[in-house]
Amino acid sequence: MSPETLLQLALCLPLSGALGVSLCGRWPNLRETVTILTTLATFSCVLGILFEVLAGGRVTVQLLEVVDGLPLVFDVEPLGMLYALVASGLWIPTALYGIGYMRGHGEDNQTRFFTCFALAIFASLGIAFAGNLLTLFLFYEVLTFSTYPLVTHYGNDEARRAGRIYLGNLLFTSVAFLLLAVLSTWWLTGTLDFRPGGILAGKVEGPMVAVLLGLFAFGTGKAALMPFHKWLPAAMVAPTPVSALLHAVAIVKAGVFTVLKVIVYIFGIDFLTEQGASIWLMYAASFTLLSASVIALTKTNLKARLAYSTISQLAYIVLGGSLATAAGVTGAALHIPMHAVGKITLFFCAGAIFVATHKKDIRDMDGIGRRMPFTMGAFLVGSLSIIGLPPMGGAWSKWYLALGAAEGHNYIFIAVLMLSSLLSIGYLMPVVARAFFCKENPDDRTSESGKFWSDIQEAPLLCVLPLCATALGCVALFFGVPFFKRLIDLIPLS
Repeated sequence: MSPETLLQLALCLPLSGALGVSLCGRWPNLRETVTILTTLATFSCVLGILFEVLAGGRVTVQLLEVVDGLPLVFDVEPLGMLYALVASGLWIPTALYGIGYMRGHGEDNQTRFFTCFALAIFASLGIAFAGNLLTLFLFYEVLTFSTYPLVTHYGNDEARRAGRIYLGNLLFTSVAFLLLAVLSTWWLTGTLDFRPGGILAGKVEGPMVAVLLGLFAFGTGKAALMPFHKWLPAAMVAPTPVSALLHAVAIVKAGVFTVLKVIVYIFGIDFLTEQGASIWLMYAASFTLLSASVIALTKTNLKARLAYSTISQLAYIVLGGSLATAAGVTGAALHIPMHAVGKITLFFCAGAIFVATHKKDIRDMDGIGRRMPFTMGAFLVGSLSIIGLPPMGGAWSKWYLALGAAEGHNYIFIAVLMLSSLLSIGYLMPVVARAFFCKENPDDRTSESGKFWSDIQEAPLLCVLPLCATALGCVALFFGVPFFKRLIDLIPLS
C-alpha cells in the first residue's frame, strides 16, 4: 500500500469510526469493538507512513484548490509525524480507559462520547498532516467544535458554563488573532505553505515580525498561554477520559504543535534570531510556566492541580520554540510525547481514584496507596516524568530545553526550567506522600482483615491496565529517545 493511500486511510478511519460508533449505539459491546478496531487500524496506518518519513521521504495528498495557489493539502513532515504518532498511539489506551471509566461510573450518553472522541482524533491528524496554514486552521476549528460536546458531557449548569468558557476562549482567540495572522501571512508572502527555513524572510522585518508572532502565539488558544488559559481548568468538569484527551492526546498538543510548526516553517529559527522577535515570547512563556506552577500548589482538587500543571508544561514547548535554537526545537518537540505520556498517566490515575473511591480532593486521599497500589504507583512514575527525573522520559526533553537556552546564551531560562521542576515536585509529590505515608481514614476502610491483598479496591481492570501501560511508557520513552531524536533530527531548520 502506498504512503499516500495510508495517509488518506489514517484520516478517513477515525471519521468512519465515528460513524460506525454512532450506528452501533444500541449495542455497547459492538460499539466499543468498533472503537478499539478503529484505534488499532489508524495507528497502523500512521506507522506505515512513519517508515517513509524516516527514509527521508515526504508524503503529499492534495484535496482541492480553494483559490489559485491556495489548496487544501496534506504534507507529512517529521514534526507532524511526531504529533500524529502521539495522537494516534495514545488513542488506543485512552479508548480502553474510556470504556472502563464510562462503564464503571455508569455514565450516560456513551455513544455520543465515543463518536466525538473519534472526530477529535480525525481533526488532530488533520492538523498533524496539514501542508499549509489554511488546512491547519480548518482542522484546528473542527477540533474545537468536535470536543465541545465532550466538555459539556454532563449537561448540568456547571458543564454548560464550562462549555461557554471553552468555546468562547478558543473561538475568540482563533477569530481575533489566529485568523488575522493567517490572512496577514497570505497578504505579506502570497503563500501559506510550510517551508523549511520559513517564508517570511525578506517579506517583513522590524517590530511587525514580533507582532505577527504574537498573533500566532496568542491566537493558538489551545496552547493555553496566559491570559488565554482559563478554558483549560474550566473544562475539568468533563469526565476524566475527556481530561486525558484535552491534556495529552489532542487539544493542548494541537495548540503547542501549531505554535512550534509556525515557528519552524513560517518564521524559521534563523529569521527569528536575526530579528530578535521571539525574546518577548520567551518571557511570556516563562511567566506562564512559573505562574501556573504556583497556582497548582494552591489547588486541592486533584484534576484542577493537574490542569494548572498542564498549562505550565505546555509553556515549556512554547519556550523551547521561541529560543529559536536547534537544541531548543529538539527539546520542545521531545516534550510533546514526553509530557503526553506522563500527563495521561496522571489523569488516568485521577479518574481511577474517582471511579473506585469517588474522591476528588487530595486531602481525602491519605493512605489510598495501600488500597490502590497499582494506581498510585503509576501516579508516582508519571509524576517523576513530569518533574523530569531519570529514568523517565521527561528528563530528556528538559535536558534539551536547557541546552537550547545555553546555545542561545539565554541562561536565565535555565534557571526558570530548574525552578519549575522544583515547583512540580511541590505540587505532585505531596499527593504520592499522602497516598503511601499517611494513615487512612478509618471510616474509609471496608476490610478489617489486615491483609494487604484483601484491602485492595482498584478501579475496573480496563481503567487500571491503561494507566499501568502508560506508566511503563514513561520509562520506555527514556530508553527510546534515540528513535524520537532520529525523527526530530530530520526536521529541516534552515
